[in-house]
Amino acid sequence: MNEQELINYYNKFNEDKRLNTKHAQVEFLTAMKYIKDYLKKGDKILDIGAGCGKYSITLSEMGYDVTAIELVKHNLRVIQKKSDKVKAFLGNALDLSRFDDDSFDVTLLFGPMYHLISKEDKVKALKEALRVTRGVVLISYCMNEYAIITHGFIDNNIKNSKNNVDSNYHIISNEHDLYSYVRLEDINEINDLASASRIKIISQDGPAEYLKKTINNMDDETFHILLDYHFKNCERIELLGAGRHILDIVKK
Repeated sequence: MNEQELINYYNKFNEDKRLNTKHAQVEFLTAMKYIKDYLKKGDKILDIGAGCGKYSITLSEMGYDVTAIELVKHNLRVIQKKSDKVKAFLGNALDLSRFDDDSFDVTLLFGPMYHLISKEDKVKALKEALRVTRGVVLISYCMNEYAIITHGFIDNNIKNSKNNVDSNYHIISNEHDLYSYVRLEDINEINDLASASRIKIISQDGPAEYLKKTINNMDDETFHILLDYHFKNCERIELLGAGRHILDIVKK
């Protein structure tokens, strides 16, 4: 999908509410848990593709120096309206030339990897994130198996997807698609090409996207048990790639 098509999509999609549902909190709370593992007092954070600022604003309210880059003007205005602490700029993940090398301690590269279609663009975005970061980069991807299971089988689209899925059931995204779906081997190749060294990799939302209705109807005590289960198992190898999102933590 080209840049203008992506902007048009997010001008209609309510990104500001996406992470507020109970099931989506699993994704957010998991990311925050691991982000905090790599932060120390006084650190500078860059949030690339910040959306409506869920992470940027939360981290700035915790006392960190946060800079946000966002492609969509509407989303950028939401950040600016909600917070006068976050330094928010219009821009995209492929060009961070406004920043010097090693400007930030921690960089978040979440939304861009969902929408950058080509391997070359993903590598370019990761290289740029690594260039401006002296510490760690946390990257979120949308996973192939979630899309096949949900959009293919549960939504009953698999019979009509022959031109978009290869013989091994890997989704083939084209330039007009909104999302790009990857497997672990794709992520590993991107890291190799960008000269990124992995620290750890996590199933960011585990079973949450498959259990939306169940989780959204849970009482708080059961939800906290679910979170405990997820946090204690989200690094297990056999669960990586099964959820909707994966969180890869890398450094130079």
